[in-house]
Amino acid sequence: MKKIDLHIHTIATISDPPFKFSLDSLDEYVRKLEIDGIAITNHNLFDKVQYQEIASKLSIKVFPGIEIDVEKGHILLISESDDLDNFQLRCDKVKDLIKSKTDYISVEKLTEIFPDLEKYLLIPHTGKDPSISASTQTKLINHLCAGEVSGYTKFKSCIKDSKKLTPVIFSDARFVEQMETFPTRATYVDVGELSLVSLKIAFRDKTKVFISKRDGNEKFLATDDGLHLSTGLNVVLGERSSGKSHTLFRIKSGFSENIKYIEQFSLLQNDEDKFKSFLTIRNSNVTDWFLKEFKAVVDDVVEIDYDNLKHDVQKYVESLLKFASDTDKQDSFSKAKLFDETLYNITDLSNLRETIDATIKLIENKSYNEVITRHLDIKNLKALSCELIGIYNNQYELNLKRKWVNELVEDVRSNLRLNTSIKPPDDIDLFDIYWEIYKLKKFNLIANEIKKEREIDRRTFGTFKVVVTTKKFSGANRMYKLSKSQASFTDAFNNYLTPHKFLKSLKQINLPQTEYYKYFVDIDFKTLNKDNVPVSGGERSEFNLLHEIKDALSYDILLIDEPESSFDNLFLKSEVNKLLKAISQHIPVILVTHNSTVGASIKPDYILYTRKSIVNGSVKYQIFTGYPADKQLVCSDGDTVNNFDVLINCLEAGVDTYNDRNNTYEILKS
Repeated sequence: MKKIDLHIHTIATISDPPFKFSLDSLDEYVRKLEIDGIAITNHNLFDKVQYQEIASKLSIKVFPGIEIDVEKGHILLISESDDLDNFQLRCDKVKDLIKSKTDYISVEKLTEIFPDLEKYLLIPHTGKDPSISASTQTKLINHLCAGEVSGYTKFKSCIKDSKKLTPVIFSDARFVEQMETFPTRATYVDVGELSLVSLKIAFRDKTKVFISKRDGNEKFLATDDGLHLSTGLNVVLGERSSGKSHTLFRIKSGFSENIKYIEQFSLLQNDEDKFKSFLTIRNSNVTDWFLKEFKAVVDDVVEIDYDNLKHDVQKYVESLLKFASDTDKQDSFSKAKLFDETLYNITDLSNLRETIDATIKLIENKSYNEVITRHLDIKNLKALSCELIGIYNNQYELNLKRKWVNELVEDVRSNLRLNTSIKPPDDIDLFDIYWEIYKLKKFNLIANEIKKEREIDRRTFGTFKVVVTTKKFSGANRMYKLSKSQASFTDAFNNYLTPHKFLKSLKQINLPQTEYYKYFVDIDFKTLNKDNVPVSGGERSEFNLLHEIKDALSYDILLIDEPESSFDNLFLKSEVNKLLKAISQHIPVILVTHNSTVGASIKPDYILYTRKSIVNGSVKYQIFTGYPADKQLVCSDGDTVNNFDVLINCLEAGVDTYNDRNNTYEILKS
């Protein structure tokens, strides 16, 4: 069995945050974590000199490699070390083609640079961002036998799915000086000698790939000092100040990315306004969904000035009356046909141009070609683009002709008007003015309609419900709280019942124009308990916990520190335990507790017991682990403790206390 980490960075490129590589730290990592083989895979480049320095320093197998941006996904390409000069030349071609974060090469270009792909080990990101597309995977399928994933959740699902590539987990680490903790993400492979051939054969057999040397795929290495955990539900027990929080922190440090960590007391919520603010933020997608179309309406009318429109019409009428009263003074210049001729309107072709561009993008899109062709016929798309281009060309030609005529008319009109004292009526587009006024009338109707009280969303979290309703704003202070700024809404609120005047008033306030739409309707979030009444302070904390736990499935691991500090036992048993057990079927859960309702009734998959002792005047911390049914929990140094004693002391305050409490219950029951 070999432990491998085939994704290590040693050079900061344009795709990396700045870092200074430390060979000593890499050496310590390899020795401390007992790694048997690594690959140096920098972004889109390979440095032969540095590779040779690393390979000569480490006493393990070191593969040369490169991480390549291929069609917007990442692929590890790993080689043997027998022809480094040739490998360097090919990697240099990749480096020359990819000069920015957004650059990438096609599969065709990859096979052009590396025509003998079968010589290499190719490992694409399949369960890790940026992941290669299905079409890219299809093109390379004959050369792929494993896919890199980001966490144990995806590893477990892929290892069971015969249609998916064998999953592998690597550190993807940058090694710098004085690292306090080392990454624990690595993969065990059942092979003898490490070579590309042996790895390819092993990767094609999922029974030969594991995340734990001792326990296969049921355990994983959680900390760099050797602590293994179950991929299911883990309970951490121990007396006060025995190292539980320290253990949790070390686990968190080993998984710096995509971790959900619920700290002790962090969910207590007695401030109603603060709770409501959290609720609004959590459910902002509901607000955005409900107001999406209204925002477009506001954006469409925000620049319309009704007073200016009235003024323009008034000026036009006055100029028209003046022109009519001067009829008897007209001369040959003012009587000419072109003296008051109206110019042609020029058609705006920007929308048609965008439609053509979008159609061409669909035709030329390579990343999602498989999905597009499944729903749309490429021949029809090409015919559509040709027809749209034809319409565009005809309209563009007509616009050119109209512009040419307009220029002639404008030139003649200018000369005629210079030679007469008669002033023609003002140029004005009455249809445009009518259309702007019509939009304002519709806007007023829509804005008043959106203020009406109604329920727009309802969601369930355990026994709680979040109900979202709309209503009118009750006053300027409510708008002020929504804005989270120093702006005064007093004057604006005086016009609240007249939408366009209100919009005009908002423009006088120092607010982003993109947020005007939020102040027309007050969206209220209510959290109700099982009796359909607003939650109390304690219930708000319970709701917070359920919400945070439910959110955990989007993470790779869940850590919870003593939830019983904030909640009663009935809630823990009926709501929290059930939810945590369900989540542990998908991601690892680590729970610190002193409470028997959580610690024992939850029926964990694995138990950790932390102990602090004084040895020769020094503090010694130990972690004992085992399964719930084990008689003994075992520490890495060989020490053992009785599992029953741990449970009865940590969860029940000892046998005597447990028996005394049990006798009391029996008396009351009788």
